Amino acid sequence: MNKIRTFWEDTAKVWLHEMRDMFKDEGALLFVILLPLAYPLLYSWIYNNEVVREVPVAIVDNSHSQTSREFVRHVDASSDVRVAAICNNLEEASRLVGQQEVYGIILLPEDFDRRLGRMEQAHVSVYCNMGLMLTYKAIFQTCTAVAADMNAHIQIALSGNYTNRDDQITASPINIADVPIFNNTGGYGNFILPGVLVLIIQQVMLLGIGITYGTSYEKRRFGRLTDMYERRFGLARIMVGRTMGFLVLFLLIATWVLLAVPRLFHFVQLLHAYDFALFVLPYLLACIFFSITFSFFVRQRENVMLLVVFTSVLFLFMSGVSWPKSNIPEMWQWFSCLFPSTYGIQGFIKLNTLGGVFGDITSEVRALWMQAAVYGVLATLVTRWQVRRKEENNN
Repeated sequence: MNKIRTFWEDTAKVWLHEMRDMFKDEGALLFVILLPLAYPLLYSWIYNNEVVREVPVAIVDNSHSQTSREFVRHVDASSDVRVAAICNNLEEASRLVGQQEVYGIILLPEDFDRRLGRMEQAHVSVYCNMGLMLTYKAIFQTCTAVAADMNAHIQIALSGNYTNRDDQITASPINIADVPIFNNTGGYGNFILPGVLVLIIQQVMLLGIGITYGTSYEKRRFGRLTDMYERRFGLARIMVGRTMGFLVLFLLIATWVLLAVPRLFHFVQLLHAYDFALFVLPYLLACIFFSITFSFFVRQRENVMLLVVFTSVLFLFMSGVSWPKSNIPEMWQWFSCLFPSTYGIQGFIKLNTLGGVFGDITSEVRALWMQAAVYGVLATLVTRWQVRRKEENNN
């Protein structure tokens, strides 16, 4: 019993020492506390509108007819598109696109009304700036919806029906019910933000732990302090103390980032507290041990910031949230298995956005526990090697 009590007392001392070192470092404090508090709020605020509205377009109406003007009025009346300019020709409208005053061009040809009057098919040309997919989606879908509505009215006028039900069947013999599931707003925030929030936790750990250990290397005191703890407490107490300290700290951060922030901005949130707890524990442990192992390659505190910035977009792409994982080359799929964020993002999306339960993420949780075990061993070996290296240098 005394040995167990002594073990946990020594572990608590290591825990307090690690936390004191981290909170005394202004850089680590900035990235571990202020960054996870403010960064998710910034992302959520940017994506809170979910979809783009009032996308400016230019109109080139060569028909100058009542029907073409009706088409333009319906486009301008939509919530997604705004008619920002009426141009005389396509070249004039193209200059506006080049100046980024508009994001698309709607061209109605000279024979637009004449072809409709002769019961022939008329054409409307839609030119979209493909630099931003959200604006393309807004312009194209609006023009498609306006064309479908005008088509329905033309069909009803030519049908000679007597009842409203006949008009409905004529206008839409096959009715499609569009029911968005999970992402009920169809917005970009609910699509990308859950993955980004999970990735933020891993990157914050890499920054905080990497900067703390990088500072220790620069001050030439990492080996000395670890050697002192090695003699007093033993390697097991050091690893348990560090792990518990980081786990408690980042458990609070994960609760804020993954639970509080989406609720503040009314994003989709379908996960249950019990499932979240079972998921977040292996994810945090895997990230902690991965960060400690990663810190072995950090010799200067500035290096970790460059590495984290470089890898953030790469980790997000390889997770399969922004691009279907089945379309990612097999080599990169295997490479992505090395990082906790890959399984963390997939598991969290299943719980939070898709409304799954813990049984639906057993493969991701199993992979995270395996990563925690492997990186835990590597982190212990790295710490042990650093102690031995320091002892050889001192001798």
